[in-house]
Amino acid sequence: MSALVRIPTVSHPDPGHQDDVAFARFVKTFEASYPLLHEHLDRTTVGPGGLLFHWAGDSAEKPLVLMAHWDVVPVVESDWSEDPFSGRVSATDVHGRGTLDDKGSLVVICEAVETLLAEGYSPEQDVYLSFGCDEEVAGTAAVEAVDELRSRGVTPWLVIDEGGAVVEGVFPGLRRPAALVGVAEKGLLDLEITTADQGGHAAMPRQGGAVARLARAIGRLDQHPFPVTLTDPALAMVETLGEHVRGPLRAVLSRAGSLRPALAQAFARMGPETAAVVRTTVAITRLEGSPAANVIAARATAHANIRIQLGETVESVVARLGDVIKDRTIELRVVSGSNPTSVSPSDGEQFDAIRSAVAVTYPDAVTAPYVMMQASDARHFHAISDHVYRFSPFAMTREQRDSIHGVDEYISLDALGRGVAFYRHLIAERP
Repeated sequence: MSALVRIPTVSHPDPGHQDDVAFARFVKTFEASYPLLHEHLDRTTVGPGGLLFHWAGDSAEKPLVLMAHWDVVPVVESDWSEDPFSGRVSATDVHGRGTLDDKGSLVVICEAVETLLAEGYSPEQDVYLSFGCDEEVAGTAAVEAVDELRSRGVTPWLVIDEGGAVVEGVFPGLRRPAALVGVAEKGLLDLEITTADQGGHAAMPRQGGAVARLARAIGRLDQHPFPVTLTDPALAMVETLGEHVRGPLRAVLSRAGSLRPALAQAFARMGPETAAVVRTTVAITRLEGSPAANVIAARATAHANIRIQLGETVESVVARLGDVIKDRTIELRVVSGSNPTSVSPSDGEQFDAIRSAVAVTYPDAVTAPYVMMQASDARHFHAISDHVYRFSPFAMTREQRDSIHGVDEYISLDALGRGVAFYRHLIAERP
């Protein structure tokens, strides 16, 4: 784990800024780390460098696909308390960018496969490992992995990618850990909000210029958030976790189905993490205006990163934003967008297989479905499978969850060990 974290496989939207040497070094180190895996599994390169492995089983009837990605987001080194690519191993943790997102998942999957191979194990069903190299920039490796599997006639029985985790303190009244398994993900929309006006010298400003209009539009979006709704997967999460809640709240949650509007409003008031469960969210992430301190901007632009609630679409979201802004001088331009995924079942053999692996590795945890707010490579696999799930088999504190795409990311050694056990059980003990 430490050796792989030390290699800065940072993805950039512009391939010209990417360190190809680091990516090549990662593959070489990965090969050396897992010799049995590379000896016994067939490897195919997909896209710009993604890796697709096939571990042939006795049957191809119920193929399993295990996913991870090994590219990471950029860092601002000065914000970290230590070298973000140190890979430092302390008494309890491994530190560095990518430990949680998502080299940790890659490592525990490969450790599970490597140790099973060392024991002479041969799977009853085909197993595929799909490791992406460009997930952080919404690249093509996962898309081409899906195309490759489709060309082979593979319909995955179960797909698992990064996503939920084993968490505590995220649900009122629940004193047990919750293993949250993503059964769907929100849609993703990157939008430019732009307006233009006459520029000029800052010594002679006019009222109502481009910056003022853009600020007014952003203010309206902030003051008029999207309406809340408790989707079917969110309701299933509430009902599942509610069975284990103590105190008077348990009686309330037992009637969750008849209290959906009230529960949705309650989630919206509990904080940003729970509010994101019940509505489409809009985050203004970048602002651009004047090129100089003494120049009035002739053009002002904001970039909005939007996560689309199930039941809505890119088109319906853009239409509502226009209705809220109410300014014809404001242009809304879709940079990229994808609708929410379909919903995988939270009952049946596949979800039971995940629940069983959680019970072995985190015996106190309650396994429940949820909708993933972030985007992942898994969304592409809905095209070839009805059972696509998002779960990282790691216990994560709130501090750790905040460190994903943040600073001072780390994973515990205990979580890594449990992650290996999770995947060993999933491969060797599933139906």
